[in-house]
Amino acid sequence: MSYERAEILAGAAVLAVALGFAVYAARGAGVGAAPDSYALTASFRSAEGVRVGTDVRLAGVKVGTVTDLRLNPETYFADATISMRKDVAVPVDSTILVASEGLLGGTFVEVQPGGALEMLEPGGEIEDTQGAVSLITLLMKFASGGGSGDEAPADEAPAP
Repeated sequence: MSYERAEILAGAAVLAVALGFAVYAARGAGVGAAPDSYALTASFRSAEGVRVGTDVRLAGVKVGTVTDLRLNPETYFADATISMRKDVAVPVDSTILVASEGLLGGTFVEVQPGGALEMLEPGGEIEDTQGAVSLITLLMKFASGGGSGDEAPADEAPAP
């Protein structure tokens, strides 16, 4: 009888640890909005690398999380909903962009605050957005010489 009781207690302990890990993982992934946060929206031309749970940073500090990402069938833009910490006010003329930590690093969303005195209300939209820049596209432009500035100015004659 004591073996059955020990097995039940061990099973309950394993379930409690598994449940705790699931809650921890869900909070870390940004599933659901934190209770001390508010929602903002933004539409990106390209949200490549962004997914639910992606960090939202301001000056390199995590201030929020992407909580929803959907394709808008009318504009063909990616509509993102972000959950911002309540103690971080975002000016109405702020910019939001998809950024990368480096060549091999992850993707995050960066908020660049504007200078307006008026702040976005919960549920407001950041209208000035900048989508993800494709590294492959940049490398192709560089390799093909497109946009390299090699063209001679109009007032100079080409060299013979």
